[in-house]
Amino acid sequence: MYDYIIIGAGSAGCVLANRLTEDPDCKVLLLEAGPKDWHPFIHMPAGLAKLVGKKGVNWDYTTAPEKQLNNRTLWWPRGKVLGGSSSINAMCYIRGVPRDYDDWAAQGAPGWDWRSVLPYFRRSEHNERGADALHGDQGPLYVSDLRYTNPLSQAFIDAGRQAGYPSNHDFNGAEQQGFGFYQVTQKNGARCSAAVAYLHPARERHNLTVITGANASRITFERNRASGVTYTARGKAFHQVATREVLLCGGAINSPQLLMLSGIGPAAQLRQHGIDVLVDAPQVGENLQDHLDICTLQHSTQPITYDRVSDARIAFDYYLRGHSGAGSSNIAEAGAFVRSRHASDERADIQFHFVPAMLDDHGRHRLAGDGYTAHACFLRPLSRGRIRLASGSAGDKARIEANYLSDPDGFDLKMMVECAKLSRELFAQKAFDGYRGAPIFPARDDLSDAELVEFIRAKAETVYHPVGTCRMGSDAGSVVDPQLRVRGVEGLRVVDASVMPTLIGGNTNAPTIMIAERASDLISGRV
Repeated sequence: MYDYIIIGAGSAGCVLANRLTEDPDCKVLLLEAGPKDWHPFIHMPAGLAKLVGKKGVNWDYTTAPEKQLNNRTLWWPRGKVLGGSSSINAMCYIRGVPRDYDDWAAQGAPGWDWRSVLPYFRRSEHNERGADALHGDQGPLYVSDLRYTNPLSQAFIDAGRQAGYPSNHDFNGAEQQGFGFYQVTQKNGARCSAAVAYLHPARERHNLTVITGANASRITFERNRASGVTYTARGKAFHQVATREVLLCGGAINSPQLLMLSGIGPAAQLRQHGIDVLVDAPQVGENLQDHLDICTLQHSTQPITYDRVSDARIAFDYYLRGHSGAGSSNIAEAGAFVRSRHASDERADIQFHFVPAMLDDHGRHRLAGDGYTAHACFLRPLSRGRIRLASGSAGDKARIEANYLSDPDGFDLKMMVECAKLSRELFAQKAFDGYRGAPIFPARDDLSDAELVEFIRAKAETVYHPVGTCRMGSDAGSVVDPQLRVRGVEGLRVVDASVMPTLIGGNTNAPTIMIAERASDLISGRV
């Protein structure tokens, strides 16, 4: 028997496995559906381009047809490997801004305001620039400056300045807005995933057991208390007992799905799939939010992009030269946070990721020649989607209804048009004069707003930030309370991005790690 069973060895699960087993008397079982993180392309940062189509480390989700996006089914890659999505993402280290977390507290999540969460960001962080009031340098998660950047990435930053925006050397500093290079979760030029940072150092502890290839099918209960987990591994079914708590860390898709499969969710939906209702919890799976992204692509007249560099050459140079060169690039090297003319408060409402390559359909569609790409997303979308069961079987993927651009006033679409316009404005700046070839997507520079709308409906995709489906709050309708305990039962918590009440202004990996750091103190009774 184990004191704690953690379901999911993604970013949050790795943190909990490390922090809970710091107590030698605490026995922990960590279950992960995917394999070990052995693949070399996981650890070579630029290898993320090759991981896109590697289904062995990816849940390979797709949405239901999206009504506002020409009924397209959108691809949602999520990590299925030790480290979860932190093992396949672009490594951009972004926290958001203080008001994002103060808003959480105002929405009924006391203890999750900026002043309360900042110590956990600092505790997790090992920033190579050193510690200050906002940064830590003693944590397990290494945060570094890029060792290598493409000249086009500097051109993007210069274009931002020419367009009237400030430069910013630290998006996690006192001010988020501006153009600059991302700091990345890397150590010595290699990916520093949550598995590398938290799990690998804990693997030798006698009180931690890690099982990969373990697919959780149900959380079991005695009366109203979580008692264990049923899972399959190597073709056999198992049941393990948890004497203290079960900790669900499956993410915004898998966590609500497993709750529903275990009898916690909207009663009518559970009965429809033949599942006995333990707790009628209508909000399980609701409140789904994600950053929708529009990519603007331009041909480059100079052959310096990552389009033409072979994977073999990058890998050879990277390993031969001590984790340096293009192989150490996260590809999305530069970015920006911009406050648009439509912003409702002082925060940036648009984020850019610049890629010195042509990135169409997540890089799955390779285009001929050389080019560069500006990703742009609206940071605080009003549209809400949901996760629903496709069946009562744990072997079937959940139904993802993102409901992009569905807000009744059309503000999300208005902001996506603004994203596309600003992208074109940046590519028109003098900094790109020496590189600018013909436009690719959209194919013309003079599209009307109506034409831009059609472009967005045809080409917009996720930028990989789903959250909110097990919302935390103080109201009876919230899925978990501010201590992340699932309402209606005992001994069960959800610890991952699904508990976020609303999206933060940026990438979601660092906030997920923060949530798990604080959760480890909540579980251990330290706060």
